[in-house]
Amino acid sequence: MPTANLDRAGSGETVYTDLVASLEALLEGESDPLANLANASALLAQALERINWCGFYLLRGSELVLGPFQGKPACVRIPLGRGVCGAAAARGETIVVPDVHAFEGHIVCDPASRAEIVVPLKAEGGPLLGVLDVDAPETGRFGPRDREGLESFVRALIPRVDWSRL
Repeated sequence: MPTANLDRAGSGETVYTDLVASLEALLEGESDPLANLANASALLAQALERINWCGFYLLRGSELVLGPFQGKPACVRIPLGRGVCGAAAARGETIVVPDVHAFEGHIVCDPASRAEIVVPLKAEGGPLLGVLDVDAPETGRFGPRDREGLESFVRALIPRVDWSRL
């Protein structure tokens, strides 16, 4: 399996640069969207330190439905506008939550999760496809580098998934 060398101990910028390069190498030549999302979530779980869940929720009508992920079993359906995932999807923007217990309407899937970042899956000018959700067991885990890095990861992922086949 071709992947770039992931430097987990490096700076946030190095980790995310490596992640994007690894994602591109890993998905090169593969057309199955489910396989690509599964490998993308596995890559994130391998590369990111101090997280306890990462994966995708895919837009199905007016709700997000659980897609490929790494971690404990999760909530299967999330209405748009509800919880961090639903709010990010409804707003069409990344949401970083330092303390999920302070986020009104937070949905508890894993009581160990304390911080969360959710990035909408949306091509420039295109429709919402779903969200990337990453949780951590410590408050304040995600910052501006994580936001920029995960948004870059999603930008690299979007054209490598045939969303019409999901």
